[in-house]
Amino acid sequence: MTWGAWGKQLNDTQMIDLMNHCISQGITTFDHADIYGDYSTEEDFGTAFAKANIDRSTIQLISKCGIQYTGNARPENRVKHYEYTAKYIIWSAERSLQLLQTEYLDLLLLHRPSPLMQSDEVQKAIEQLKASGKILDFGVSNFTPSQIDLISTKSPISVNQIEFSLTQHTAMHDGTLDHMQTKGIVPMSWSPLGSVFREETPQTQRIKTLLGTLTEKYNATEDQLLLAWIMQHPSGVHPVIGTTNKERITNAVKAVSITLELQDWFALLIESQGHKVP
Repeated sequence: MTWGAWGKQLNDTQMIDLMNHCISQGITTFDHADIYGDYSTEEDFGTAFAKANIDRSTIQLISKCGIQYTGNARPENRVKHYEYTAKYIIWSAERSLQLLQTEYLDLLLLHRPSPLMQSDEVQKAIEQLKASGKILDFGVSNFTPSQIDLISTKSPISVNQIEFSLTQHTAMHDGTLDHMQTKGIVPMSWSPLGSVFREETPQTQRIKTLLGTLTEKYNATEDQLLLAWIMQHPSGVHPVIGTTNKERITNAVKAVSITLELQDWFALLIESQGHKVP
């Protein structure tokens, strides 16, 4: 999301350089959505990818569909809304393939749940896309357990991409992550660093104070510890890092090898909540 018009507005050369840096660090999955950059970032990435001479079989491409965004690209959208007819899901996935200049998506996600979505319509689209080899796997994003159950009655779900971080951890308490563990669904976390570096609040100040002592103990950076914290959850959270900074990308990879001591993990949770656990 941050590579294109909604972020750093990287040109082809910069995108290719960043792709190669990610791959050199062992990061081979690139997370997209049709709406990023007002429906422009997939095309920007695809143009750069076509020039990058990267073996498609060595990377994974994810995209999302369903949000009808009110931007310049689609002036017919009077209000932001969600569309999950089989016809639209198929059209949107095929458009993503065209813009990304690839023959298939490794994973297609429904971007946000709609009150009007019908499992039969989703099933029709996903079965057709899988049968034609245009998508290899299917999941959702920002779905509750009951919404997952609704769609998965007809279409097996392998991934749910949700907001989860030290400063936004409701998924850990409302049954979302428990449900995913029960169903064998992989959680992906967007905004995995939370608001720690974006906001100055009593919560983030408490967290930063503790991180200041833990960085020495673990010989790690603050962002590494924040990623290590969410990855320690037994559901097996996969962070979706949004940075375009090469140093922070490299740091993120190193976070995989950090295991926090039990009491340090809970100490961070306590500082986030502002009170001891019940």
